[in-house]
Amino acid sequence: MDLLNLSSTMLYTAFLLYLAATFFFGATIRDKRTDNKKVGKAGNIGITLTIIGFAAQLVYFITRWIAGGHAPVGNMFEFITFLGMSMILAFIIIYFIYKLSFLGLFALPIVMVIIAYGSMFPTEIAPLVPTLQSHWLYIHVTTVALGQGILFISMAAGLMYLIKQIDQTVRSKKNIWLEVVIYTLFLFIGFIVITSTFSLLNYSATFEYPVGTNVATSEYNLPAITSPKDGTLITEGVMEPLFETPTWMQGADAAKKFNTVIWSFLTGTILYGLVRLIIRKRVGAKLQPLLKNVKADLLDEIMYRSVTIGFPVFTLGGLIFAAIWAQEAWGRFWGWDPKEVWALVTWLFYAAFLHLRISRGWHGERSAWLAVIGFAIIMFNLIVVNLVIAGLHSYA
Repeated sequence: MDLLNLSSTMLYTAFLLYLAATFFFGATIRDKRTDNKKVGKAGNIGITLTIIGFAAQLVYFITRWIAGGHAPVGNMFEFITFLGMSMILAFIIIYFIYKLSFLGLFALPIVMVIIAYGSMFPTEIAPLVPTLQSHWLYIHVTTVALGQGILFISMAAGLMYLIKQIDQTVRSKKNIWLEVVIYTLFLFIGFIVITSTFSLLNYSATFEYPVGTNVATSEYNLPAITSPKDGTLITEGVMEPLFETPTWMQGADAAKKFNTVIWSFLTGTILYGLVRLIIRKRVGAKLQPLLKNVKADLLDEIMYRSVTIGFPVFTLGGLIFAAIWAQEAWGRFWGWDPKEVWALVTWLFYAAFLHLRISRGWHGERSAWLAVIGFAIIMFNLIVVNLVIAGLHSYA
């Protein structure tokens, strides 16, 4: 229990250090020097805090491993927090190559959102299911997370490139799509805000619903906008559901997950609307002046470098090691499980990215869009495929 408390404290400490580092990276906006090899005092403090935060998160990882007796990557909370740690490691490496302090102002908040998102899942240490009781758990899952963490940097650089280069003075399809990307980030923030709020309030509502000839229960941690099909609310004094979950949504707690998605959209949309109301312009247009001293060519190079490093690592973990473990666990190297299919989709997309970049000359804005879309595919795999689509990987 002491190790678990220490582990939780270290993760929380890392989060606060990343938050503090973000403010110092933000202070580098005032630096009008175009020579990125010369880092100001604020940038040095920012990267120092980031490294200390990474060390704290590493302590979290090690102490949780010791407490649980296995690598802490066996459920959604553990994997997502390790993914966040991989993103920070990738950022630190890229930082020391390019000395671009302002990248931290974009990368670190997204990492914090990812870690906060992971913290919404059950944090208890549970015994591994038989399929996960293999050394390939450490090899396959950690390599995938490292690859995705490096590819994340290409997305952060790509998003910065688009905000900097797209003309924000006119209304265009590019502006609309860029704003959609930013709006999506607000949906993640909305999920964190609404789940944290009702978690602090200890909100709970229980439904009973038929499953074949049996009766199952589902405990909601958010007010029920939608209930399980033919479900009955048995908790008194809580909000009554507005409608039932569609029958085509299958799987354990499908209604509860659908309810969470609705609340995330509502909260995220309200937050985005409030921000738009305050700044009275598109979020991208508000951010664009902050990037005037960042070189577009440098962002383009970071995008490409991140993919050339992250793609082979992801190939190793997401396809090769995954196939070996699948043969050991299920007696076949490849099946058409949803997680396997989307891992292949991810691999094909980044392979296409490199092909178009090298052979067709897709530099600059085109590469930036591909970098953003590629990480959106990764997040779709992490969230929708893991939580909504039933498959062999649903134990996570």
